[in-house]
Amino acid sequence: MTLPIRPGMTAPLPGPLHSHRDKLSELVELGFTDIWSAEADGADAFTPLAMAAAWEPRLRLGTAIVPAYTRSPACFAQSVASLADAAPGRFAIGVGSSSNVIVERWNGVPFVEPYKKVRDVVRFLRDALGGEKVTKKYDTFEIQGFKLGVRPEQTPPILIAALREGMLKLAAREADGVIINWLSAEDVRQVVDVIDKHAGGEEREVVCRVFVCPSEDAEKVRTAGRFAIAAYLNVPVYAAFHDWLGRGEVLKPMWDAWQAGDRKGALAAIPDSLVDELIIHGTPAECRARIQQYFDNGVTTTSLAMMPFDPELKHWDAVRSVAPHAS
Repeated sequence: MTLPIRPGMTAPLPGPLHSHRDKLSELVELGFTDIWSAEADGADAFTPLAMAAAWEPRLRLGTAIVPAYTRSPACFAQSVASLADAAPGRFAIGVGSSSNVIVERWNGVPFVEPYKKVRDVVRFLRDALGGEKVTKKYDTFEIQGFKLGVRPEQTPPILIAALREGMLKLAAREADGVIINWLSAEDVRQVVDVIDKHAGGEEREVVCRVFVCPSEDAEKVRTAGRFAIAAYLNVPVYAAFHDWLGRGEVLKPMWDAWQAGDRKGALAAIPDSLVDELIIHGTPAECRARIQQYFDNGVTTTSLAMMPFDPELKHWDAVRSVAPHAS
């Protein structure tokens, strides 16, 4: 069985949460099948999805991602079970390590042994969602006698956010899919090869956040895009990821300038070609064609993130212009 292609959008949508009902319904009419929440410094991962569960039953809901560190295991399991109970059969939980910035600097939680932490949270969620009382020692925490009081009708699939080979192999072996981020359509092949090799012949969903700005003003997009790239690709986990992808030589000037405290120099060291690889821009038709390349190379589900790099471009007009059913 081949997994269906699922065009998705990143949530929450622009504007206050209470204003999203009509936009969620329009997403479906535009051809989107999914919304995937993120959790960093804005809305939490679950609230926008809970509202969407009630407002728009045609959408599948997913988290991309919930950090493994920032909720206790029992609280994590309760949140997952509650949303799965609210939207039976149309919720997927995505778990990831996040980054040292979000976990350690913003949440005051030590960012240690990320591979083991993600693995243990995924294993605990499997155990807890199975309905039995959990008394078990995992490598990074221990549970004594926890049993979920909420039993969803359908157990949600669990996906792991992965960058390099270790976490990709874990996702292939122990999860129902993988969530990937900040890579080009061409990079997808390298990631999917690892998944396919270690999945034991089983199909795995591949969810990818894709950054899009349907603007023909390339200079504006590249100027703003450099700030986004510098903000992410200097974070150690993303730097290591792009080194693994083969961009070490291209990114070394930026990394060196950043480490030296030269922020302007770091931005200037990011070539146009890198912005063009990682951020889709151009005419709406060109953007739709580039999005399709992600599917062609092995992505099964997209989570489009609309980037506000051109002030003259209205967000919702941009969404409509790159939608699967765009006219």
